[in-house]
Amino acid sequence: MINEQIRDREVRVIGVDGEQLGIMSAKEAMKLADEAGVDLVKIAPTAKPPVCKIVDYGKFKYEQTRKEKEAKKKQKIIDVKEIRLSPNIDTNDLNTKINAARKFLTKGDKVKVTLRFRGREMAHMQNSKHILTDFGESLSDIAVVEKEPKVEGRSMTMFLAEKR
Repeated sequence: MINEQIRDREVRVIGVDGEQLGIMSAKEAMKLADEAGVDLVKIAPTAKPPVCKIVDYGKFKYEQTRKEKEAKKKQKIIDVKEIRLSPNIDTNDLNTKINAARKFLTKGDKVKVTLRFRGREMAHMQNSKHILTDFGESLSDIAVVEKEPKVEGRSMTMFLAEKR
């Protein structure tokens, strides 16, 4: 909210140079802003009383968007990549999947390894748990098991994350 949009009786006012001007009525604060030739901007509406700052609104808005962009640049988005296996996977196929997982982990992503069961394979779920444990052990040099293998419906899943 800026200038006439501020309808509060009393506001805490911060001056152009950042100094505290104290608590006053919104009309008095508007007069001070007009005298300085800038705007009165409400920066903390939830405070008691609300905090308003005497500042050039265009410049204030520009600085705010610049700070948001800077914060967005610094954040790292971690994706979760999924690798699907079947209980009767061959060793070479498993090695190919391990190499793919290694590539994902070195890029900084997390890896969800899913062992899918179909039909009669459901009866022998516990016998296939070793596939996931071997998968985790083969990547133990660069990854740590975040969630141990767990049965969820028709599949068994495990999460791997890069070692820090």
